[in-house]
Amino acid sequence: MTTQRDILVIEDERSVSRAVEMVCEDEGMSVVAVDSAGAALEVLDRFRFRLALCDIMMQGLDGFQFLEALNRRGLDLPVVMMTGYSTMENAVRSLAMGAIDYIPKPFTADELLTVIRRSLRSGMLLDKAEAAGLERDHTLSFVPCPSTYYRLGCVSWVKLEDEGTARIGVSDLFLKSVDGVRAFELSPVGEPLVQGTPCAYATSTDGSVHGIMCPMGGKILEVNEDALSDPLLVEKDPYFRGWLYRILPSNPDSNLRWLSS
Repeated sequence: MTTQRDILVIEDERSVSRAVEMVCEDEGMSVVAVDSAGAALEVLDRFRFRLALCDIMMQGLDGFQFLEALNRRGLDLPVVMMTGYSTMENAVRSLAMGAIDYIPKPFTADELLTVIRRSLRSGMLLDKAEAAGLERDHTLSFVPCPSTYYRLGCVSWVKLEDEGTARIGVSDLFLKSVDGVRAFELSPVGEPLVQGTPCAYATSTDGSVHGIMCPMGGKILEVNEDALSDPLLVEKDPYFRGWLYRILPSNPDSNLRWLSS
């Protein structure tokens, strides 16, 4: 019989793992910390976790190989990837391989807690959706991305248009995990967007700020002013009237290889 814990920390730098432990324990979360992905897989035979925080660059199995091992074993564990090598490719590859979120090092305690709380909510929503499907109950806790759209993990989406342009938005799962948006901060028309970097920021009702990772790079042609003036519109209709940007994609074929449909 496995024992329930809150957070699994997989990090070979003891100073970092200890800092994460202290932040989580101060919030009343139970933590198990290991220094390798191999050790983490052994721990998963004895414990169940609500969330894992996993470094990417480690001796032995790296973070990407850990995600692959979870998939092979059929282990449904939400994973937040963390790395000091905070490249765009690491970010999008993490989400493409099934990570629920991504945080670059170094990070502050507030930044870490924001990602942890958001990811825990996402994990619970995904569990509810899976349970609803098993029970043949179509009342889901969030609205999935339309099948004709491309999505970057659980965070954002892009819809290609016939004119060669594309619309970008944020997923309903991400919005639900933020637990209420008070305001959006968007970039102006003419600014370039880069896949895997924050293209917008959502301030939640508790005052925390959440970066929305860009699903496709390009030049901003239009900003949805309605989303800026009425954030509730995005929460009510995230895939249609609640889009954030219309862009001219800069390298769509390259970007699409990291996206799911």
